[in-house]
Amino acid sequence: MLASENFPAHHFKESIFKPYSTGADDLASATAAVATTSLSPDTASVDFETARKMLTTNGCSSNNNNNNNNTTDMQSQDGLSGFVASHPAAQFEGFIRACVDEIIKLAVFQGTNRSSKVVEWHEPAELRQLFDFQLREKGESQDKLRELLRETVRFSVKTGHPYFINQLYSGVDPYALVGQWLTDALNPSVYTYEVAPLFTLMEEQVLAEMRRIVGFPNSGQGDGIFCPGGSIANGYAISCARYKYAPESKKNGLFNAKPLIIFTSEDAHYSVEKLAMFMGFGSEHVRKIATNEVGKMRLSDLEDQVKLCLDNNWQPLMVSATSGTTVLGAFDDLVGISELCKKYNMWMHVDAAWGGGALMSKKYRHLLNGIERADSVTWNPHKLLAASQQCSTFLTRHQQVLGQCHSTNATYLFQKDKFYDTSYDTGDKHIQCGRRADVFKFWFMWKAKGSQGLEAHVEKVFRMAEFFTAKVRERPGFELVLENPECTNISFWYVPPSLRQMERNRDFYDRLHKVAPKVKEAMIKKGSMMITYQPLRQLPNFFRLVLQNSCLEESDMVYFLNEIESLGQNL
Repeated sequence: MLASENFPAHHFKESIFKPYSTGADDLASATAAVATTSLSPDTASVDFETARKMLTTNGCSSNNNNNNNNTTDMQSQDGLSGFVASHPAAQFEGFIRACVDEIIKLAVFQGTNRSSKVVEWHEPAELRQLFDFQLREKGESQDKLRELLRETVRFSVKTGHPYFINQLYSGVDPYALVGQWLTDALNPSVYTYEVAPLFTLMEEQVLAEMRRIVGFPNSGQGDGIFCPGGSIANGYAISCARYKYAPESKKNGLFNAKPLIIFTSEDAHYSVEKLAMFMGFGSEHVRKIATNEVGKMRLSDLEDQVKLCLDNNWQPLMVSATSGTTVLGAFDDLVGISELCKKYNMWMHVDAAWGGGALMSKKYRHLLNGIERADSVTWNPHKLLAASQQCSTFLTRHQQVLGQCHSTNATYLFQKDKFYDTSYDTGDKHIQCGRRADVFKFWFMWKAKGSQGLEAHVEKVFRMAEFFTAKVRERPGFELVLENPECTNISFWYVPPSLRQMERNRDFYDRLHKVAPKVKEAMIKKGSMMITYQPLRQLPNFFRLVLQNSCLEESDMVYFLNEIESLGQNL
C-alpha cells in the first residue's frame, strides 16, 4: 500500500484563512484588542490609520474568494493543462518511489561495487549526442524522466566507488546519505529559529562539540557556522580578523586604510588568496611563506615577512596556517605560529579542512598540536570523516565576533519583538541568507557511529596510508615524493622500465613529467580507477593517492599499484 493511501482526505468548505476586511468595526475591534495587550518597551506600536489606508488601497476585501476562483479559470483559459504544482500529491508517490529505487540500485550499490567502472568516459561532443540535455516547451513523461535519471547515473563519475581516490572526498556513508535525503525532503533554511528550530539547536550542539574537540577554552566556548565549503570558511576567518583589528572597515571598507596583510603557506589552499581578492584585499596583500622540505611553513620566513610589513607601515593582520596541505598533506607548526601571532598581535587561523578529522583520533591528533591556540579553525567533515558533500564548518573561540562582523539587522527576518528568544536566530551572523541544513547528515552519522566509530574510521584510513607507503618503498619503479607522509595523501612517481636506466638529468625529468598524465588518461578511458597528479614547484608530475574511504583494504592498495604499473609499463 502506498503511504498516501493512508492519509485521510480533507474537504474544507471554507478556507481556514479568513480574508482581511476593511470594515470600520473590524479595525476598531483589532485596535481595542491590541490596546489591551501588554507591549514591551522595545515593541514598535502599530499605526492603524496607516494600516487602514494600505488595506483599502490594495483592495483587500471579502471578494478574495472570487479572485481565487478567477485565478483557476485563467489557468484553464491560458491552456496550462500541463501545469503541475510543486507539491508531492498522491499520484506522484509511485514515481518518487521508483526513482528512489533506481538511485539506490544504480548509484548507491552498483555504482560503488568494485566490479563496476568508476566512470564511463566520453568527450564533450560525444556526450552531448548521447545524453538529452535539451529543455523544451512541454514537459517529459515520467518514463522519459526515469530514463534520464538512469542515464545521469551512467555518465557520472562514481565518487563513492572505492577506486575513486582522486580528490579530498570520496565514499557514500549510508547514514550521511539518509540524512542528506531527509533535509532535501524538508527543504529547510537555517537562518531563524521559527523556520528551523530543530536544526538550529542541532547546529549549536554539533559546533560546540567540535570546538570542545579542537580544545578551545571553557569546554569549547565560542561560536561557529556551517558553511558552503571550506573556501567560504576561510573567508569567514579573513572577515572576522579584519573586523577585530580594523572594526571601522565594516562601515568604511578598506579605502584610505593602512594595508592589511595576510600570511599563508606557499602550499596553502588557493581559497585564502581567492577570498582575499574577493574581499578587496588584493592578491599582493597575501604573502606566501616558503615551506621546508616536507611542506611545512618556515617560521623564520614568516617572521621576516612580518617584520618587512612593519617596516613599510603595513598592518600584519592574520596568519592562515594549514593542517593537512592539499598536495603533500603537511601540518604546519601551530605552536610556533601561535607564538608569532601573539608576539605581533595577529589573528591565527588554522585551515584544517582536510586534516581536521585527525582530531577524532587519540593516536593522530598530535599532528594538530597547538590548534587550541587558534582564533579560528576551518574543519570539513566531508573530507577526512567522509560525510556527504558539502559539510564544512567555521569555528572560532570568540563568542560575538560573527554577529558583530556581519549583522545588518534586516527587519523582515530578524525582528526583535518575536515571541521567542531571538538569540537563536543565527542568520544575521553569516553572509548568506538561505542556508542548507548541512548539520543533519553529519549529526545523524555521528549519532549512528559515535565518536568511537569516527575515531575507528580515521585510524583505518591512516593505517591503509601507512601500508600503501610501505608498498611503494619496496616496489621497483615506484618512488616516494616524501619518505614519511604525515597524512593520508601519499605522493609518488611511477618510473617506467624505459626510464629506469637513464641519468637523472633534464631529459629524464621531462620524460617523467609526461608519464602521470598518460597513465591518468588510460585509467579514465578504461574506467578502472581515478587518481590525481600534479607538479609542485620544480618537481615533475607525480601521483597523489588520497584516502578517506574506510572500506578500503590492503588488497585495494596493491590493486592501485598493479593498475598504475599495468597502464604505464610500456611508456
